[in-house]
Amino acid sequence: MILTAIPREQLGPVLDRFEAGLDDPLSRAVFGRIRATSVDRAVGAMAEEHRQAALTLARNLGIAIYPEGEECAFNWDGTALNSATEAYVILHEAAHFVLAPAERRRLVDFGLGPGPDTRDRAAAERAAVLSPLAREEDEAAASLLGIIWEAQLGQPALASFLDQNWLEGLDRSAHTHFAVVLGRLRRSGSLDLTLLGVPGTAKLGCERRAAAARTP
Repeated sequence: MILTAIPREQLGPVLDRFEAGLDDPLSRAVFGRIRATSVDRAVGAMAEEHRQAALTLARNLGIAIYPEGEECAFNWDGTALNSATEAYVILHEAAHFVLAPAERRRLVDFGLGPGPDTRDRAAAERAAVLSPLAREEDEAAASLLGIIWEAQLGQPALASFLDQNWLEGLDRSAHTHFAVVLGRLRRSGSLDLTLLGVPGTAKLGCERRAAAARTP
């Protein structure tokens, strides 16, 4: 949910202000790729195409996925991913999987507590193992990684960037928060920045990310 809505006619100048606050070339390059995507969610056949692309990415990372039509109380139940949701949600959950250690991959909602789509909220609360601060850090990392994957796939990453409140605190800490989380993702080995066309970065191939995701 967007905390502070930005009128469409003001979006360009607001994005300019955010970009001006990014000091390092990596942050500016990654944000540039996000900004170049659509601010509008896909609909109809295009939305389904995006969903299938997101599911393919998840499968390539070694993530189990429930078949179409399976009733799921969670986006992730500790065993497999719910496939009957939007592309950006699938990518967000796949990012949680990649970032979570093996023990949290076995927990409902990755031990983070209930998410917006969780139907059995009591079960998710019982499975929660992280402190509120650790949850916030994990959510930020998964959010940005999912958004970067959207940009790599040519999906509306900018829509997710706005929906997930990366511009909140624009005149205080938004740009710093973005750079810090991006740096954390890069150090974790979760990114293949060459797929974003970011110059001067070492390739972290899909094979390496898939192997890391499958590590018990």
